[in-house]
Amino acid sequence: MGADKGSSVQFQDFLPVMARKLGVKALIQELCKGFQLLMEPSQGKITFQSLKRNASRLGLGDLRDDELLEMMREGDLDGDGALDQMEFCILMVRLSPELMEEEAHRAFDFEH
Repeated sequence: MGADKGSSVQFQDFLPVMARKLGVKALIQELCKGFQLLMEPSQGKITFQSLKRNASRLGLGDLRDDELLEMMREGDLDGDGALDQMEFCILMVRLSPELMEEEAHRAFDFEH
């Protein structure tokens, strides 16, 4: 990942590579580790403040506050203003359409 944005790896490109390399079980374990890095320890959830503070760890350091807030809103399924571990994992998979396509093809591949 260089300074040139054109040559950097985007998250949506990275997750499918991890899924192929690690397998589903190991990928979930890695997502859980990512959640631990990003969460607010006192709450056990990812808050806007903890996401903003740690955004660069996900390669999201260039995102504006409104973009981070939108990401939080998109992932916050129970409406509590924070992301628990399950919401985080769901959001990470949803942010990677290629991974979803690959899994759908595997699930519905009747030629085997």
